[in-house]
Amino acid sequence: QVQLVESGGGLVQPGGSLRLACAASGFTFSNYGMSWVRQAPGKGLELVSNIDSSAFSLYYADSVKGRFTISRDNAKNTLYLQMTSLKPEDTAVYYCAKLSPGPLSRNSGYWGRGTQVTVSS
Repeated sequence: QVQLVESGGGLVQPGGSLRLACAASGFTFSNYGMSWVRQAPGKGLELVSNIDSSAFSLYYADSVKGRFTISRDNAKNTLYLQMTSLKPEDTAVYYCAKLSPGPLSRNSGYWGRGTQVTVSS
């Protein structure tokens, strides 16, 4: 079965950096686009970044453009999100997801359990 396991979250000061990783299994990772989605306290889901199967096509939300970098290692079945210049408003649970077409929903596609990122001094 599809499994997505995130790691790398934690508490960081404003301006700091974190690197999230997502270990994927149960499907042919190299054949699929992958995503990072976040949910801040009391807010809805926000698509942070997408990467296609070959890492040729990338998408970033305006809120993270220039600060976050998505990448993947198809040999290791792992997805990454390098986050720099972190701001308090980046505080959220970050999910690795293999999304299905349609509206963003945790009831659609495959999602990890999430990793908490807290940006605070």
